[in-house]
Amino acid sequence: MEFSQMAARIRELREICGYTAEEMARDLGVSLDVYTRYETEGDDIPISALYHLSQKLGVELSEILTGDQPHIATFCVVRRGRGQNIDRYPGYRFHSLAHTFKDKIMEPLLVSVEPSDHDPALVSHPGQEFNMVLEGKIELLFEKKRVLLEAGDSVYFNAIYPHGQRAVEKNATFLTVIAEN
Repeated sequence: MEFSQMAARIRELREICGYTAEEMARDLGVSLDVYTRYETEGDDIPISALYHLSQKLGVELSEILTGDQPHIATFCVVRRGRGQNIDRYPGYRFHSLAHTFKDKIMEPLLVSVEPSDHDPALVSHPGQEFNMVLEGKIELLFEKKRVLLEAGDSVYFNAIYPHGQRAVEKNATFLTVIAEN
């Protein structure tokens, strides 16, 4: 993914919609400096912010990421290893599992995480989130709670509360489905 192209798409969509950078920063709950970096560099935007931007700007997340509009309205199949890659943070890999489906009401993502000695940055966003661990162990940080999840375990939560995930001991993979209101 070319981050500078994604940043340019965000800036162009914001301008087309008639929002100022200040309004978008306020809406995302970040400083103007941070938001300006989103529109110039594009390489450090949290996935939750990208999802929120897509909703605010009236486009699918995949359109911000790739520049292509989703076009399928009946069903879409994503073969193993062929989801749209979204590299957002060191140690995290996201794969969109419905990037060609238009008018989605939820965003399914396959997330691969490397282990870390540090707690992940906590994020929050409107709506609800579902995580199911497919491989390895994930520690979910939810506000001030820590929950260890192993392969086959799942969690469903209100995503407005600060949360983050990290792999424990070795690389881990989990399915996340995000539905924002």
